[in-house]
Amino acid sequence: MILVPADWQDYELIDTGEGEKLERWGQYVMVRPDPRIIWGKGNQGLWTKADAVFRNDKWEFKTKPPEKWQVTYGQLRFALRPTDFKHTGVFPEQAVNWSWIGEVLREKCSVLNLFAYTGGATMAAALAGAQATHVDSSKPAMSWAAQNASLTGIPKDKIRWICDDALKFVQREIKRGAKYDGIIMDPPRFGRGTSGEVWKLEEHLPKLVRACKELLSPAPIFFLINAYTADLSSVALGNLLADVLGKEVEQGELGVKESSRGRILPAGIFARWKN
Repeated sequence: MILVPADWQDYELIDTGEGEKLERWGQYVMVRPDPRIIWGKGNQGLWTKADAVFRNDKWEFKTKPPEKWQVTYGQLRFALRPTDFKHTGVFPEQAVNWSWIGEVLREKCSVLNLFAYTGGATMAAALAGAQATHVDSSKPAMSWAAQNASLTGIPKDKIRWICDDALKFVQREIKRGAKYDGIIMDPPRFGRGTSGEVWKLEEHLPKLVRACKELLSPAPIFFLINAYTADLSSVALGNLLADVLGKEVEQGELGVKESSRGRILPAGIFARWKN
C-alpha cells in the first residue's frame, strides 16, 4: 500500500529525476536532492525555472525566498525556510497522516507526539479537539512548531510543549501515571537528545514503542509510527507495532505524485492502528 496526498494547493512536486526533485512551495520553486530518485527527469525545460537549488550541501539562490514564506494545508499553516539540512520545515507526504488523525480523533482526548519537529501532526490533533503534548529535543524545532501553531490559530492551552529526549520523557510519564488516547512518533534513524543521548532507530525504537504501550489509556484511539530510513521496511514497522499492541495494524509507504508525468516519489513508511 502506498498513500499519496491529493489535496495540496500550496505544494506541488513538479518533476523528478537524476537524484533530484523539482518542487513548488507557494509560488517559490526549488530543487532538492533525493537519493531514492534513480530515474531520469521527465521534462528538462521545467528545471530552468527553479528559484533555489540545494547541491553540494549548500543552497544556491537565484531568487531569495519570500520574507514571509508560508504554505497552507486545509486549516494548517506553516512558516517555511530553507535549512542547512535541505529541508523547508514541512514534509508534504505527511498530509495523509494529518488527515487520518483528524478523522480518527474525538474531542477531549489526549495525544502524545514524539519527535514532533515543526508540529504538523500536533496541530492536526489539536484542531480535531485533542489536548496535545508535543515533544522534541531541538529547541529551534520547538520554536518553529510554536510559530506554526500560532499561525494556525490554535489556542495556547491546546498544546503542551516539551523540549526533551523522547524515551526519557516517556519513562518519566510512566512513573507519573500519565495516559494518552493517541500516540504519534516520527523517529529519525540517528539523533541526539537534549543531553547528548544517542538515538539509533533499530536499537531504540522497539524499546520506545513498548514503553509507549504503558502510556495508552484504557480505551485508546490510535497509535501511529512514521519513519524515513530506506533500509527498514514498512512490514518490519508493522510487525513491531502489531507485536507490541497484540492487534492487527495497517502498514505501507507514503509518497508524493509528480505533476509532470504522474510518477510517485516514495517518501517514507508508516504503521498505524486505530480502535
